[in-house]
Amino acid sequence: MQAGPEADFQEFVRARWSRLVRTAYLLTGDVHLAEDLTQTALAKAYRSWRRVSRSDSPEAYVRRMLVSCNSDRFRKRRVTEALTAAPPDAAGRDEAVSWADERSALLAALAGLPPKQRAVVVMRYWEDLSEAEVAETLGCSPGTVKSQASKALAKLRTHPGLAQVVDGPVCGRVPSGQGGDK
Repeated sequence: MQAGPEADFQEFVRARWSRLVRTAYLLTGDVHLAEDLTQTALAKAYRSWRRVSRSDSPEAYVRRMLVSCNSDRFRKRRVTEALTAAPPDAAGRDEAVSWADERSALLAALAGLPPKQRAVVVMRYWEDLSEAEVAETLGCSPGTVKSQASKALAKLRTHPGLAQVVDGPVCGRVPSGQGGDK
C-alpha cells in the first residue's frame, strides 16, 4: 500500500478527475482538449503537490491552474476554431435531438465569449461557485467577476443560436402572441 504525498495525489485525481474534465470541457468546448488541459494542470499540481495539498482548498487551487493553462493555450495558439450551432445532416426531431441542440447551442455561445468571461460563466453558473470563490480562482476582485458575468450574460442573451433554443419549441415555450397565460 502506498503512503505519503503520491498516494494523496492519486486519491485526489481519482476523486476529482470527472469534475475537472467537465470544467475544462466547458472552458474549451472540446473533450480532447479538455482532457489534455486537465492532464497539464494535474501535472503541474503534481510537481508542487506538497504546497497544493496544504492549501485551504486543493480543488480550487487546481481549478485555478486549469484556468491558467487554458489562458496559456490562447497565448500560444492564434488559430481560431469555429464551432457550429448544429451538426450537419440533422435527422428527425425527438427529445434527445432537442437536448443535443440545446447543448450545442450553449457550447457554441460559450465558445464565442472571451476566455475570461467564459471562465466566469462556467465557474459561476455551471460550477455554482460564489463570486468570491470565482474571484479567488481567477485572481481578480469580486467586482471584476460581477462585471465579466454581466457582459457575458448580455452576449449570451443576444446569441442567435441561444435565441432559437429559448424562443423555439425546444424549451416548450409558446411564442408571444400565440396563447398562454397573461
